Amino acid sequence: MRTLCSSTLIGEALLIMFAGLVAMPLSDVPTGTIWAVSGTAMVLCVLLCGMIERPGAVAVGWALQIGLIASGLVLPAMFGLGAVFAALWWCSVHYGRKVDAVRAARAEAASQTA
Repeated sequence: MRTLCSSTLIGEALLIMFAGLVAMPLSDVPTGTIWAVSGTAMVLCVLLCGMIERPGAVAVGWALQIGLIASGLVLPAMFGLGAVFAALWWCSVHYGRKVDAVRAARAEAASQTA
């Protein structure tokens, strides 16, 4: 799960950076505000990569996805991109947990036969 979620978060951090560059000329929001919000979201994405296996990290990831979708109020293209990353986040969490469960079952089966 860690690999899938981290890949999604790093891609999301890059998207947020590029979206900040696009938002500056297209939005009435001051440049400093755009960079403050974008920078905070990028740092949160990177920090969350290292904490993905801790309790509550998945919930923080969901909050980040909701925040990204809500940023569509400033830059309408972010509604669509936020939805795409929310879907990627769901896939990362869902399939990551399945892969982790299969690996744990295999490890337990191997330890019982040894």
